[in-house]
Amino acid sequence: MSQMHQVTPGSPWPTCPSCAEPLESGDLFCGACGYDLSAVRAQQEDHPTIAISPGAASPATEPAPPFPAPPGAPVEWPEAREVDSADVPAPVHLPSDLAGRDSADAELPAAASPLGTAHSPGAAHSPGAERTPGTQRTPGTQRTPGTERTPGADHSVPPLPDAPPMPDVPPMPGVPPAPQAPAAPGPAPAAANGLGDFDEPSTPSRGTPDPRTATPTPTPPAGTKLCVACRAGRVDRDGYCERCGHAQPRERDHMEQELDAVAAVSDRGLRHHRNEDAFTVSATALPDGSPAVVAVVCDGVSSATRPDEASVAAAQAANESLLAALPREVHPQQAMHDAIIAASDAVNSLAEQGGPAAEHDHHQNAPACTIVASVVAGGLLVVGWVGDSRAYWIPADRSVPAARLTEDDSWAAQMVAAGLMNEAEAYADERAHAITGWLGADAYELEPHTASFKPDRPGVVVVCTDGLWNYAEGVEEMAAAVPADAGSRPLHSAQVLVGHALDGGGHDNVTVAVLPFPVAAPGAGSA
Repeated sequence: MSQMHQVTPGSPWPTCPSCAEPLESGDLFCGACGYDLSAVRAQQEDHPTIAISPGAASPATEPAPPFPAPPGAPVEWPEAREVDSADVPAPVHLPSDLAGRDSADAELPAAASPLGTAHSPGAAHSPGAERTPGTQRTPGTQRTPGTERTPGADHSVPPLPDAPPMPDVPPMPGVPPAPQAPAAPGPAPAAANGLGDFDEPSTPSRGTPDPRTATPTPTPPAGTKLCVACRAGRVDRDGYCERCGHAQPRERDHMEQELDAVAAVSDRGLRHHRNEDAFTVSATALPDGSPAVVAVVCDGVSSATRPDEASVAAAQAANESLLAALPREVHPQQAMHDAIIAASDAVNSLAEQGGPAAEHDHHQNAPACTIVASVVAGGLLVVGWVGDSRAYWIPADRSVPAARLTEDDSWAAQMVAAGLMNEAEAYADERAHAITGWLGADAYELEPHTASFKPDRPGVVVVCTDGLWNYAEGVEEMAAAVPADAGSRPLHSAQVLVGHALDGGGHDNVTVAVLPFPVAAPGAGSA
């Protein structure tokens, strides 16, 4: 610590403290600069800092030579034995110079320090000194700036006495006593990480009912339709959940049905907002007792009015007609022809009945759809169709070629039949899927197509809409998409084919029916 020279008024001065000019004895002002020598404080005795060990006697120190020193003799200043982090020497004073008080502003007892000195709560801590391990600073106290703590001294503060207990307050008359708080279950949860995160409490949140006390939701009556999202709310007439408001999927968005010898799957697809396809699968017996299996698939024409209603009406009418004709010894191919006529009449009746939209717009076109159906009965395979829905024959032995059993009523098929384009060019045209035949009141003329086949080996018949064959247009592609065990697992095969269309993009509704064909009886020929 640097120090300034101290002078006493009236004493001989070697030089002026301000301008360093020589002074004479008795000068009160400097003759050169006019410095007031009487304003200089009297010299004080310097006390050097010494090292003190607790319990040991303080070593004798030599007092500093009085000032002024003899002429020519160097002034020896005591040096502090410790420095702080900035290499500044520690202050030079004795520990006894620091009178201390505790946090209650009372004198500290003499036994508070091994040296018999007390530490003031307001004294500043020396930058280079270290605090005695196990001692802490009293909260709420501050040190006075400019004061320092002696290094090596014990500055611990004795513990404060316990506060007297609060007296019991008698309860007020007429006021019930407050309930006692339950005892704490244990210590507070430890921090989960270094950022101070703690485990979540086991008590349920305010917005969630406590499962231990919440009343269980009553079981709805049998047959009640529940929400597919929350699994608890009932579905209203408009198709929305009364509890969470979630819109429910329509029943026709995805449909599956399986009988012993036939199965079908229909899906809305990935681009359409509703499923306009429909199917029926059924079985009956011929007069000789042999089984007859029926599958009907219809595709509503999206550009027409109410195409979803048209497909349902046509599928149901054709199925009912076949089930009524086959047990009466009607030839399956004739029964198929009559079934398509019945389906057309059902769709035409929709136009005559009209609907809510027809009452306001008399220029709307009539409902329309396509149809394809198959009957396996008496060793025969009969197909019938109008439009661009198709039927494929896939033999169980994949070394034998597959075949397409129907011809499309479409612009592309007409171009190929007329020899104007090959099949690849025709179906690459944007007009390829424009149909030239359909069921509906505004159809040009109804020409049901029927065909009868008698396979000589086992296999399956795949009856589908264009939502499937758009992704397996060639016969070889369709045969590759049909699983090898389709004859024994028709439902699984239909599911796989629908998945094939959805994986390809699902741009249209997809409907597939799979009918296994048994081995023909010995001696039967082929047609």
